[in-house]
Amino acid sequence: MATSDGSNYFKRTSLFWIVSVTVAVGYFSFTVFAPEKVPFDQLGPFGSFCRYLVDNHGDLMYKGWWAAFAIHVAEAVYALKVCSAKGISSPIARFLWFFQTFLFGFASLGLLLKYDPKRLKKP
Repeated sequence: MATSDGSNYFKRTSLFWIVSVTVAVGYFSFTVFAPEKVPFDQLGPFGSFCRYLVDNHGDLMYKGWWAAFAIHVAEAVYALKVCSAKGISSPIARFLWFFQTFLFGFASLGLLLKYDPKRLKKP
């Protein structure tokens, strides 16, 4: 959705990134907070590696999960700053960029950073 002045610009990230990030963050979350529900034995070498991390480095994984969460929050806040710099003033569009960037990180922020509002204006 884009208007001629670009104030309502929003572009959804690709389905590939939506699925990939959702599965990865979901798996990481289950591994950190509910490892008893993860079927490590059925995941082959990857499952063995994850079991090792849970058993021997659980505290590091817990801190890593919170670090990833903080990075996604920081990216989402930065997306609001970029929206302001690029003239995206619609509250709905800004919320969509914030929310999408919080959920999908750089997969969303990259789209916003690539956006060039000058291209929309015709001389």
